[in-house]
Amino acid sequence: MAAPLRMLAARRAVVFHAIKLDFPHCNSSLRTASSIYTVTSKQNELAVSAQQVRYNSFFNKLPGDDLWAGVMGLSNAGRKKGRGKRGGGARRKTDLNRGQIIGVGRSNMVWPGLNAPVMKGREMVKQKQLPTNPDFESDLVKFREKMQTRRKFSVPTLQRGYAGSRWPGMSIGAPDPVGDYTFEGFDTRVLEFKMVSNMTGTLGRKSRFSAFVVTGNKNGLAGYGLARSPNGQAALRKAKNKAAQRLQYIELYNGHTVFHNMYTKFFFTAIFINKKQQGYGIKSHRVLKTICDVMGIKDLHCKVEGSTKNVQNMTKAFFNALATQETHKELAERQQLHVVELRNEMDNLPVVLASPSSGKTRSIGRDEDLDFNRLYYGGKVPYIKPKPRPFYEKLRSWRNWKKKELWKSRNQAKCQIVRLAGSEV
Repeated sequence: MAAPLRMLAARRAVVFHAIKLDFPHCNSSLRTASSIYTVTSKQNELAVSAQQVRYNSFFNKLPGDDLWAGVMGLSNAGRKKGRGKRGGGARRKTDLNRGQIIGVGRSNMVWPGLNAPVMKGREMVKQKQLPTNPDFESDLVKFREKMQTRRKFSVPTLQRGYAGSRWPGMSIGAPDPVGDYTFEGFDTRVLEFKMVSNMTGTLGRKSRFSAFVVTGNKNGLAGYGLARSPNGQAALRKAKNKAAQRLQYIELYNGHTVFHNMYTKFFFTAIFINKKQQGYGIKSHRVLKTICDVMGIKDLHCKVEGSTKNVQNMTKAFFNALATQETHKELAERQQLHVVELRNEMDNLPVVLASPSSGKTRSIGRDEDLDFNRLYYGGKVPYIKPKPRPFYEKLRSWRNWKKKELWKSRNQAKCQIVRLAGSEV
């Protein structure tokens, strides 16, 4: 029994001497330059296992965003002071793999599942070597030098809105499909795009993008939507889909204008909407003109009084007026009178547009105002700015000439009143 024990002890000494470990009665491990040796010692058992490892640094442990944050070196205090706003205070994050494609390099390879399909027909694609590209290095350098030059994003002239290359007035396409329904023929225009901020107790100042859009099929169906998101593109997409869920049908007169003149007010924004003949066009605020384009209105005149800075109030006032407009048939039934239109191109001959269903009309009161232009204004009168006086009226020579011209008839108005009073007496 003593001989086997001596042999086991000798083996232990040899093994521990080989790995330079002096703890034979416990479980231990030793990390060397290229391997990790683990020794397990029990009563009559001895096990040694080796595992190949590779040295790791913090470059392989930290994510890429943390590494770039350390390189750019912009602290919170510097950010609060306004540093690094336009790229001057911090470096830009660059793509180190720019210009490289998986499987394309000094040795081109076909990798099934990465740069090639796994199955081609009924056969499985196998990994294989492709001919080398001798110009790969030079082409990669040229591509990177070309991408380093910063190009300014420009929008084509015909696709720009009323704010130049910015979002307001620009088209962002039709809303996203809902199930099997696709919004064919719809067009969405951006009315307002801005950044809003909110001060919170935990996150500090929280900024988001706010998008206000209008969508329509140019045939009387339109709606508007408002959405906010930390990302600008996401805010536009959410607002577009919200507008598609709030569509309103606006009935148009002969498919080109409204049925009658209207007055509407929403908070501090008042709008006078005037019906116009075919071929007149749209003369209004640029926001209202954009709404008319997506709605299908071709001839209209709108005058905005009050605040024009709030685009949302202007849009809501315009939609409320169009949603509450009255057709000619409804007006004839309510007034129990014939609705007649007079046109200059027809020598003001009366054209009957609608009549009461009963065929009978009521008598018109003596003091009743039936002017179609003021019927829906609610007692309001639009302000018409007077024409500016010509510059020559301030000259002394013109005033002297005017006095000579008016000298003969300077008191004729008063004398005429006196003559009329004397003749009646």
